[in-house]
Amino acid sequence: MTKSEYNKGGRPTKGATEKKKYRITVKLTTEDYYTLKGKAKSTGLTMSEFVRKVLDKGNVIERLTVEQADFIRKLCGMANNLNQLAHRANAEGFHAVAPFHKTIIGKIDEILNLIRR
Repeated sequence: MTKSEYNKGGRPTKGATEKKKYRITVKLTTEDYYTLKGKAKSTGLTMSEFVRKVLDKGNVIERLTVEQADFIRKLCGMANNLNQLAHRANAEGFHAVAPFHKTIIGKIDEILNLIRR
């Protein structure tokens, strides 16, 4: 066997379509630069990856903030409470659990308004 026939190991070489060989230079104002940097950071991507995703998909959705994730957890807990109240209403009658429903509906509206901000 010749030397070129040996399997050298390692990652296979990329094809011509997979290689990133073009570089583009963009001039930005300071405000635009920091806007791009902030948006890329909030999505968890590098600025290059962010620009590629925007180019490919047209937009990049930001990650949920810690506050938004907390709101969603609270909504899930309230959904569980509503389900328990529905079971109780079926067993005891709606009039027995109506005040609890009003309280939970008020809390859900409150959280939804916080999320919409």
